[in-house]
Amino acid sequence: MTDVKKALVIGGGFSGMVAAICLQQRGVAVDLVEIDKDWRTYGAGISLHGATYRLLGQLGLMEAYHKVGAACDGVHMRGPQDQILAQIPTPALGPDLPGNGAVMRPALAKILADKTRAEGVDVRLGVTFTSIDQNSGTVAFTDGSTGTYDLIVGADGFASAVRAALYTDAPAPQYVGQAVWRAVVPRPADIPTLTMWMGPKLKAGINHVSDSQSYLFLTEDKPVNEWVSDEALLPTLKALLAKFPSPVLTRLAEGLSEDSKINYRPLENMMLPRPWSRGRVVLIGDAVHATTPHMAAGAMLGMEDGLVLAEAVAGNDSRDAALTAFEERRFERCRMVVENSARLAEIEVTGGDHGEHVQLMGKTQGALAQPI
Repeated sequence: MTDVKKALVIGGGFSGMVAAICLQQRGVAVDLVEIDKDWRTYGAGISLHGATYRLLGQLGLMEAYHKVGAACDGVHMRGPQDQILAQIPTPALGPDLPGNGAVMRPALAKILADKTRAEGVDVRLGVTFTSIDQNSGTVAFTDGSTGTYDLIVGADGFASAVRAALYTDAPAPQYVGQAVWRAVVPRPADIPTLTMWMGPKLKAGINHVSDSQSYLFLTEDKPVNEWVSDEALLPTLKALLAKFPSPVLTRLAEGLSEDSKINYRPLENMMLPRPWSRGRVVLIGDAVHATTPHMAAGAMLGMEDGLVLAEAVAGNDSRDAALTAFEERRFERCRMVVENSARLAEIEVTGGDHGEHVQLMGKTQGALAQPI
């Protein structure tokens, strides 16, 4: 029987919520603290594929997902006039599970937040830590309280405060020479599945997030890591889409407005070398392996981390053995996604071999379909 009786999860994003749910289900008393008092999730859509649906199925959340998200199968690569150039299969990983799809980020977050509370996790909003003793497990919080935990999970994202506090030797995030644009658009009737267009220094795509809406994304090669002002978002995205002759993208660009939830993010990645744990503290999700969205696998990897961590805790007598087992199951899988996604970005930026791009996407998808 595990010696982990009480755990703290710092961060209420996708990876933190799944860790809290799965630990609580396995008999560990979990506190979750989230710095945002409103527990908000920002962004437009999020693309999901078979491995994510496999995890949601394990959590019993597919029925809730189908009420708010969209599902499809396969990926279409289209040419300038919307002709299909290639079709990449996305096999389902279980009965009644889709091969891929998408959902609005806030909708997926609400499903997980409802499940987190239903499992009995003690959720404290507007609270984070001020200090952590990785050896004793004592944590001081911003509300003046303290607590002592057998396990502390740093799930506080790409700009992790836990990583900054305890892993001062962590590598700095690396800009990959691209930025991504995202927006919400009306669902095109003539696009049946996840679809992408390759252009000069640009890649655009559409994935459906509901019966009526789709998620538009555009990856732009950009040698300098720079921000874009709010007032420039709409005209800049329209100008970028105008570089594609695709009738579908032209139609969608014309319909963009200030209500399209446009956002922009320079793409960076980071892979923390092992070990991922120090004392009683372990990092998961973007705090330890932040990837670019080329494989639509960043959120999935973080959620898998939460499940695998809970399984390791339940299957080992000691915390130390559990954390070693967790890393053994996760490191290579996460490294593969971070590095392969970086290579896809490199091929796009340098105008590399399109065949290698398609092959690497398929190879990575196949690896992600394997059991975790």
